[in-house]
Amino acid sequence: MTLEEHRKGGQMTRSITMSALLAGAAIQAIAAQPASAQEAAARTFQFDEPAQDLSDALIGFSRITGLPLATAPDIVAALRSRPVRGAMTAPQALERMTHALPIDARIDRGTVIVRPRERQAAQSAAPSPARATAATAPVWSTQAVAAEPQPEIVVTGFRESLSVAQMRKKAATGSQEVILAEDIAAFPDQNLAESLQRVPGVAISRDSGEGRQISLRGLGPSFTRTQLNGMEVLSNTASGLDSRSGASRSRSFDYSVFASELFNEVVVEKSYAAEQEEGGIGGTIALRTAKPFDYDSNTFAVSAKGQVNEYTDTLTPRVVGLASVRSGDFGALFSAAYSQADTIEWGYRNWNWSKINFGEANVGPEIDDATRDLLVNASGDDRVWMSRAQTYGSWFNRRDRLGLTGTLQYNPGNGTDIAFDVLYGKLTNDRQENVLGNAGANGLSSNDITGTQVVSEIAIDEHNSINGGAFAGVDLRNEAKATDDETEFWQVAFNARTELGDRLVLDTTAGWSSSVFASDWQRAYMVSNDHRVGFAGLDTDRPVNSYDFDPADPAAWQFHNIQWREDHIENEFYNADAALTYALSFASTLKAGVEFKKFENSGYRYHANGSYPDGLADAPMMLNPHSSHIDFAIGDVPAIFAALGQDASLDASDLSAGTDFTVKEKSFAAFGQYDLDTDLGGMGLRANIGVRYYRTQLTSQGNSVTDGGLVPVEIETDYDGLLPAANIALDITPQLVARLSANRNISRPGLRDLSAAATVRVAGYGGTISAGNPYLMPYRADSLEGSLEYYDGTRGFAALGLFYKDMQSFVTSETTQVPYEETGYPLSLLEDGQDGSIIFNYTRPINGPGASIHGVEFAARRDFDFLPGVLGNFGGLANVTYADGSSEVFYSGTAHDLPLVNLSKWSVNTTLYYDTESFGARVSMAYRSRYRKGNGGNGNIGEFFDPSTVFDATAYYNVTPALQLRIEALNLTDERIIQYADTDARRMMTSTVSGRVFTFGASMRF
Repeated sequence: MTLEEHRKGGQMTRSITMSALLAGAAIQAIAAQPASAQEAAARTFQFDEPAQDLSDALIGFSRITGLPLATAPDIVAALRSRPVRGAMTAPQALERMTHALPIDARIDRGTVIVRPRERQAAQSAAPSPARATAATAPVWSTQAVAAEPQPEIVVTGFRESLSVAQMRKKAATGSQEVILAEDIAAFPDQNLAESLQRVPGVAISRDSGEGRQISLRGLGPSFTRTQLNGMEVLSNTASGLDSRSGASRSRSFDYSVFASELFNEVVVEKSYAAEQEEGGIGGTIALRTAKPFDYDSNTFAVSAKGQVNEYTDTLTPRVVGLASVRSGDFGALFSAAYSQADTIEWGYRNWNWSKINFGEANVGPEIDDATRDLLVNASGDDRVWMSRAQTYGSWFNRRDRLGLTGTLQYNPGNGTDIAFDVLYGKLTNDRQENVLGNAGANGLSSNDITGTQVVSEIAIDEHNSINGGAFAGVDLRNEAKATDDETEFWQVAFNARTELGDRLVLDTTAGWSSSVFASDWQRAYMVSNDHRVGFAGLDTDRPVNSYDFDPADPAAWQFHNIQWREDHIENEFYNADAALTYALSFASTLKAGVEFKKFENSGYRYHANGSYPDGLADAPMMLNPHSSHIDFAIGDVPAIFAALGQDASLDASDLSAGTDFTVKEKSFAAFGQYDLDTDLGGMGLRANIGVRYYRTQLTSQGNSVTDGGLVPVEIETDYDGLLPAANIALDITPQLVARLSANRNISRPGLRDLSAAATVRVAGYGGTISAGNPYLMPYRADSLEGSLEYYDGTRGFAALGLFYKDMQSFVTSETTQVPYEETGYPLSLLEDGQDGSIIFNYTRPINGPGASIHGVEFAARRDFDFLPGVLGNFGGLANVTYADGSSEVFYSGTAHDLPLVNLSKWSVNTTLYYDTESFGARVSMAYRSRYRKGNGGNGNIGEFFDPSTVFDATAYYNVTPALQLRIEALNLTDERIIQYADTDARRMMTSTVSGRVFTFGASMRF
């Protein structure tokens, strides 16, 4: 909603035009119809309004109930409302909100009338809204009426969603951000990750043209907990690039699984309270699907779009539908979202970088003596660095994303609200990877050059990195890999809230969720030997290769071998909790609750190689059909497998040792919390203070690789702790809010680090163990944060915040000598005559000393209604986050201070929007500074991604109130994704683009 303020006669009056309530998930720019007065008076609404300026409280009340409001500013001036929380009717809520105030507030003939109490006897009835004047009753409603002409402010869905989200942010006790249905469904986002990137402090990683995972305030996805309909959930997908870790078996939630249209609310909780479930040091992302009673009447909507990527020649669909019906106390809702997207990510990659030496015979006479000496004779750190397998590549992805939600809701109007939700999501990704690299038997991919390769030209920079060269006698290899990835997600959730009395409320949640990721791929290798090749520009983001033959000629290639693999990852949650809230007074409440959570992660990897000494004559081949720097031939994978008679099925005999482990966690928790919502010296004060106790029982199962084969191992352990938390929000003035939070929270260790799978080598003197560590303690962080926020009505705000987290128990690696009995592995693995006291060399992850992170966050938003004419329809929002934190990483015994993994020091988001009743448009920019992906390899100090800046845009036109046309554009500058090795040398590993995406279509509600 937009608020226009102007002065007249020395007094401030307000004129506000309200739109219909926000629509639910799944459609774009769709609003529900306002409730009838009779229905609003009889039905139950959900309120969560703090003590605040009475004018703001009445605006919020009118939003929730859909009832117009008539009063005069001088009547409500300087008055503070009472807090209203819970499910109740509109008259009950209005009475609580205005209790003990010197006014009379009532609902009369469908309008909320507020007037001084002393006028009650003099007036037998409230003035009709049709006769209200500016002197006696300016109106907060869709029926803005005044005796004199008032400037009309047109309110559209996007502005409305921003205004309501702003009010929610202001009214919260802790630090949080809110995205509402209009803000998600109407913005050009392919999935939920891209919707979240607009939130202050959020930065996303991208893969094959789409957002995938998020970082919050500099902490990576493994430190962020995701809730869906009140339950913690986890889903995994995969990347086509090995340098991006392939299959994601971790606690990092892959938001690309879900279409953004399935949700009508996302809350990003940055500060922690005792009533929140433990487990997210970075924060909690709370997702909510639409419910029938979110709408004031039966609602039906549909949206259909076509989507195209500039590097593909296909038009793919994106279709959304929603049906919500209510009958008395019961409601049912069903929504569906289906999309298909074709993308091609293509560019250049290396297999990392290594220090190498050349054989004497591998350096041609063209190379000068000093360079020859460096290439052949250097040792240790003086050796040159060379990229491995300089490669052109393309990764075609066809993604099919299906989401279904179903909800049954019971709301009898007596303080009870029960919802039963079922959500199904399925993401399939058919990927075709085709690459051409200098990677044959005598290629440029080994640690040393000692074969038939001979260098005749070379370019070496100040970091001893070879950025260009020409070589003879090089063998090339091309790869074609066909992959089928699928993630299937289910959730069943039950949420109930009921008033057990005037003061006591019971909230319960119970449910189950499951995520299953399955991937299988087949790969064929072809080779072409003894060529002169060159590469140049590895110190730029656009390297090039050159060849002495036509790589597109099938006759130049011979069959080499095949590989095939299968990955499987399962996550399952069972959640149950119950909490009681007891109102000590209008101003304070006590909360207490208990929770139980059961989590299980399991998985495996099967892998096989096909070796055919006799080769395959006339191997089926084809040209790479996708974008690349040059044309090149590849093997036809299905045809090659068929020609070889090779069955691509796999079983347990093909297990990759150490991948078949299971982690089980049972967590019990209880909390107590005191909430306060009152006045302090004329200022509104909201606060909570509490403590949470948690206890987790861990069972880790795996197979240890021993000299005698695979041996099952199971280790059980547990840990517990107390998590205190306090949050304070002080309304210094009706416009100025100050917040302060202090808390302790945890994040549980990575799943691979908790694995019991190990390699155990036993000898007469003892042996060695390389393993995970189920005895790891969780990461623990003590956090302190504060902010100062200014709110200009509902048309804008500015907020400045500071945060600091002192994190302990960081996980690192250690090798120690310990008695075998202290490792936790069974004595049955030992040889005859050995006992638990025998000493083993034990390498495993351990809890290290820790790290800290600190930062500053600024966010602002403003409708430009102060500008004349059509310029007043513009508005803008922006946020900037600075975060800094580091940890020590050891290379060859030397400590290096590196940024925390996934931490971008700067993240910036801006949006400029233009909205009227019939037309609107906006453009958005998301910037993320460089961030570390991992520790690096082969002696490179870290791996990093370059900064990225992505521009998106959308525009709409309302043909009729029910029909809207929309066009959207993503990644307008075709931003390049660049990954490099080593913090100082910046050795390029990958450089790819994925293309601009254009979408157009229409939505209709009825």
